[in-house]
Amino acid sequence: MHNGLVFLDAPSPNFDERALPVTMIVLHYTGMESGEAALARLRDPEAKVSAHYMVEEDGTIHRLVPEEKRAWHAGRSHWRGITDVNSASVGIEIVNPGHDHGYRPFPAEQMGALIPLVAEIKERYGITRGNVVGHSDVAPARKQDPGELFNWHALARLRLALPRPTRNLMDPGWPDAGFIMALERFGYDVSDEEAAITAFQRRFRPEMIDGEIDMECRCLLLALLLPKPQGDD
Repeated sequence: MHNGLVFLDAPSPNFDERALPVTMIVLHYTGMESGEAALARLRDPEAKVSAHYMVEEDGTIHRLVPEEKRAWHAGRSHWRGITDVNSASVGIEIVNPGHDHGYRPFPAEQMGALIPLVAEIKERYGITRGNVVGHSDVAPARKQDPGELFNWHALARLRLALPRPTRNLMDPGWPDAGFIMALERFGYDVSDEEAAITAFQRRFRPEMIDGEIDMECRCLLLALLLPKPQGDD
């Protein structure tokens, strides 16, 4: 039990040793038809996938892999220069059918368990808000979870993730190549430029995801890159 949270132990054999200290939290959705099916897959040695935790829609938290071990959740991924994201992160799977099986909002009970879990992990490792990310952020060409319906605002208002910028900044007028350079500086893998733009929009402008660079995207990214008085903690 941590901070009043109750964990059900559901050990997975799918892990190995970390090669890096923990500096990130990566949030996923399970993308399967049920939590039961997802839990079975995350514990199946043939599947070779896992996470440290899985949060059910009713708020139940399963503990699958000890945090000191490297769970296999991020796959080929990249964030802020880190290419072994599995070694550097705690992975949390959030039960949701995902885009292929009837994507839907994340229930209040689920968010009510996820938020203190993220808070406790973030504080314990001193993880910055900018390193609490979605799977689509670290693998934009492959993934779209936890997706545009995930309530990042609920985390951001508690300083557990970066908020969507609200500062009214003038359009920096970057050419598209300049925007891509800025996106890479912020942390994204831009080898697939449209995928990186789409992932950025899914995270910071979920109401319109078109993979196109526009004035609003430029202003949002500029605001995220500018120094903040309170810091990126």
